[in-house]
This record gives sequence, structure tokens and C-alpha cells, in this order.
Amino acid sequence: MTPRIAAAAPFAVLGLGCAIAGGLASAVIAPQPTPHGAWAVAYLVLVGGIAQLGLGVGQALLAPALPSRRLVAAQVAAWNLGNAVVLGGTLSGVTPVVDVGGAVLVVGLALLVLGVRGSSPDGRTRWVRHGFQALVVLLLVSIPVGLVLARIGPT
Repeated sequence: MTPRIAAAAPFAVLGLGCAIAGGLASAVIAPQPTPHGAWAVAYLVLVGGIAQLGLGVGQALLAPALPSRRLVAAQVAAWNLGNAVVLGGTLSGVTPVVDVGGAVLVVGLALLVLGVRGSSPDGRTRWVRHGFQALVVLLLVSIPVGLVLARIGPT
């Protein structure tokens, strides 16, 4: 395994696990879907799965030097802990817990941006860089929107 693949592997494995968990949750709730259940499925697949994969692969391709194992561990821990807390808080209806999870996700994103700091775009990575930046911005906008929606509740 190349070092760059190894740097992305924890994100890829956990992101795939979240996408699979979302699919399994979808099968479980299919007979009687609820607003929270449908939200949890989408959250697991999109934020826990696809976004995590994009962030990890983006960092592995863009980092000027490979991120340390310690940094990758902190990033993976923050992202997955934040997601677990957001899911738990939302499903239990405890919005302050959702707020804590959102804050942990912002820390995770900051650590990921730190991991690509100093990279210089070249022709080969220019589109990867744009995609990574767009994903980070999308997530940074989505987090406060999600926190507001958690307070409003399902309609």
C-alpha cells in the first residue's frame, strides 16, 4: 500500500462503513419510515460516507507532505465522533448534544484543512483542490443549517 493510500484508508473504510450502515438502516425503516429515520439514512450515506471519503482522499492527494498518523487519527476521530454525536442527539431529540456534535465536526474540518495547508495547485491537482475546497465550504455551511433544523424539528 502506498503512503498516500494509507493516509486515505481510515476515511475510506469508515466512510464505506457509514454508507453501508445507511443502506442497512434504510432497509430496516422501509416498512414504516419516519422523518428522523429517513434523515439518519441520508446523513449516514452523505455526511458519514461520501463526505468522509471525499475529505480523506482529497487530503491524501493534496497534502504537500503526508499527514502524520497522529493528525489522521485526530481527523478521523473528530469527524466520526462528531457524526455519532449529531446522530445520537438528533435521534434522541436533545439539541444541545447536536450542537456539541456540530462543533466537533467543525474541529474535524479545521484539522483536514490544516492537513492540506501549504499545497500548491498544479495542473494535476487543480480540480481535486477545487473539489476539496467546495466540499469543505458545503459542509461548513451545512453544519449551522443542520443545527437550526435540529431546533425546528421535523415538519
